Amino acid sequence: MKVFRLDDLEAERIANDGAYLQFLRARNMSVGLYALDAGTQDPQQPHRQDEVYLVVSGRGSITVGVETTQVARGSVVYVPAGAPHRFHHITEDLRVLVVFSPPES
Repeated sequence: MKVFRLDDLEAERIANDGAYLQFLRARNMSVGLYALDAGTQDPQQPHRQDEVYLVVSGRGSITVGVETTQVARGSVVYVPAGAPHRFHHITEDLRVLVVFSPPES
């Protein structure tokens, strides 16, 4: 069993000076913590993997393909492999758990 605490993951992400911290990698998936501060731009490009986002804090919007929705704590968003997507109009610092399947390369 592996157990993680969001506070510890956030501290590790900050210590590594990155917006993304991969903290789990298994045969069929990887999981990371993604951070976007209010007012910043999301530089993501489409990925080769399916993704699930779970917003753990913050507020903003996400566009996947041509669909846009607002997200906040508790929002879960599925992004199919290859789909263009990005967070935007971030009004409160976003912290998002990201699950990639298969694992991100």
